[in-house]
Amino acid sequence: MCENRENLCKSVMSKMSPKTEWHEEVYLADACKERFLTTSDIPELSQEGIFMAGMAELTDGYYVERCGVAVHTLIFTLEGGGILTTSDRVELIEPYSLLVIPAGEPFRFELNSVDNYWKMIWLLPQAIAKWQQLEALGLTILPYHQCEQMWSLLNLIHCEIEGRTAFRRLLVSELNLILTGVESKSTSSVSRVHTLFNEVESQLHLPWTVKEMAAKCFISEEQLNRISKNLYGMSPRSRLIHLRMEKAADLLQYQEWTISMIAQRLGYKDPYNFTHRFRKYFGCSPSRYRKNIIQQLASI
Repeated sequence: MCENRENLCKSVMSKMSPKTEWHEEVYLADACKERFLTTSDIPELSQEGIFMAGMAELTDGYYVERCGVAVHTLIFTLEGGGILTTSDRVELIEPYSLLVIPAGEPFRFELNSVDNYWKMIWLLPQAIAKWQQLEALGLTILPYHQCEQMWSLLNLIHCEIEGRTAFRRLLVSELNLILTGVESKSTSSVSRVHTLFNEVESQLHLPWTVKEMAAKCFISEEQLNRISKNLYGMSPRSRLIHLRMEKAADLLQYQEWTISMIAQRLGYKDPYNFTHRFRKYFGCSPSRYRKNIIQQLASI
């Protein structure tokens, strides 16, 4: 199914090309739904340097083309997707991504007809010193895992139109905090690898593969390998083995845990495979390691 979608997307994009001439155009089909957050309704946005924002669920047709605007444009995609066209490329806008368009850049983005659905947030920070990190990022699409959080937050802010000022101020302050944390692709890749191995450590019983780990970080296996070596001094596979063996050594302190139970807990269905891996890592079998611990405790 995914492969079929990928082929369809490639077919659609092959008929498109980068643009050299730009027009001011906006189109929404009748089926499209959009909610606006303006500074007249939410004055706190202006105080944080945000010109306007919106939440959209788009279907049956949608596009925006601009010659270049005086504010930055951010597009957070939750579901479905769109297609970005710039002066030098045509690119898919996928779920859990953030499209950054610095002020002054011409662009066109539109509904991807393959999905015929696009659930997204658009946000327009003002081109001021506060948001200079957005300009520094350049026109780019970044993996972004907080899209659901952004949707929930903007929905709460929208519900507070003509509502509680203090609560609105708190919500917009949280929005500001999230936006100021937007990182470059290289920085966020390192952060995602950190987060990945925290997740791996909490789920060592799962059959992790390097391919799956790389996909979770939205990077290639080669990139994961490079970042892992920089962070931990070892490959992703070696890092996984390291985490499993260190946890095994910890669990062997507790005699209530049998060798077989520990093996299962750490993703080894075959206890003999676990024993072989443990001996290779520590230089002795799990049972010998446990006896050594007991002897050390007895001598204290």
